[in-house]
Amino acid sequence: MIKIFFMALIGCSLPLFSGCATPLYTAVAKGDVKAVKELIDKGADVNESFGPASSNPLSAASSVGHLDVVKLLLAKGANLEITSGNMGWTPLSNAAYHGNIEVVNLLLDKGANVSKAIAGLRQGIGTQSAIDLLVQIQKERAFGQPVAVTVPTANQPASLMVTSDIDEVPVAKAPPNKAAYAIVIGIEQYRLKLPKADFAVSDATLVSKYLVNVLGYPEENVVLLTNDQALQSDLSKYIEKWLPNNVEQSSNVFVYYSGHGAPNPVTGDAYLVPYDGDPSFIDETGYSLSRLYLALGKLRVQSVIVALDSCFSGAGGRSVIAKGARSLVAKMKMPSATHNITVLSASSETQISSTYDEKGHGLFTYFMLKGLKNEEVINQNGSLRIKDLYNYIKPQVELIARKKYNNEQVPQLAESSEN
Repeated sequence: MIKIFFMALIGCSLPLFSGCATPLYTAVAKGDVKAVKELIDKGADVNESFGPASSNPLSAASSVGHLDVVKLLLAKGANLEITSGNMGWTPLSNAAYHGNIEVVNLLLDKGANVSKAIAGLRQGIGTQSAIDLLVQIQKERAFGQPVAVTVPTANQPASLMVTSDIDEVPVAKAPPNKAAYAIVIGIEQYRLKLPKADFAVSDATLVSKYLVNVLGYPEENVVLLTNDQALQSDLSKYIEKWLPNNVEQSSNVFVYYSGHGAPNPVTGDAYLVPYDGDPSFIDETGYSLSRLYLALGKLRVQSVIVALDSCFSGAGGRSVIAKGARSLVAKMKMPSATHNITVLSASSETQISSTYDEKGHGLFTYFMLKGLKNEEVINQNGSLRIKDLYNYIKPQVELIARKKYNNEQVPQLAESSEN
């Protein structure tokens, strides 16, 4: 089966591993990790294109299911979203089509774009089972509940244990806006084994889809950073370099963060906690809100919206604090929004941010996306009526937090005086 598949894939009639394929392609097909490493180290292009189908090593390894080869190619700089064939299949498309579940999960861990993979699959024939498989695995990962993951047969929809009304992304409500840019961050698991920020990755992934499908952000203008792709250096690179290098005066900018926040135990300053963050050395390893607002305030753009599904007191929820330190509910200092920035946050500085377990999302994010989906909060030109959205989110979050979790959580809206 593998031999027949590869002959079709590379578009030649000679036996597999003959001179028809490149040395790297042949090594990938064999699953020869040592040979793949040696060839790349000697200069082979990890993203080389081969054959009439314009395949590439990562797509080939994903198709055949050579997990260790996929890991190596990614470590050597393979393009996670590289496409092959006239249908634009990504490595994730290929892995799902051939039922290679371990490879699918690895690619998702690395941040593979599910929407792009499914879009490619929809161009093919007999691909519904692969689409169902991606939806099934994504649900399992998002909700943290065991789902019997099997390769569905054609025309057999995946069986999902948990559903949420916002997970079905609506059709576009706004015209495409080529000048719109976004950075979306979701950190669920941390290098230092901090408490898990439940649903943060799936929340960020879904937010990125809403930005593209509902608010008209071009997919190439939306940067999605999750888990180990959201180091402190990644945050500074994209916020302080990528954004200024790309935005225009007519741009709308959206920054979303889902994950832990932390206070400086001495000063009370608030920090986002990157994947490599350490609450005990938060000044050195965190990314402060003051730094974030300063960088965004320098942008010469039409508007900046920041949405924070996090909390910063160290009192629990989506916040952490240095070991041995007390929560800072009376000492927190939240920086003011600067030039042209509107900040929508999940709770006040003295509160914690809850998850909405039965929906599989952060409580704040659930109602933010539900508002985008069901409420009239988007103007015809694609701009967001943020006050209308906030007026929808606030009472909903307050009610559920109090009713289900006996918790006070009041979302906040902060605007600079120039807005």
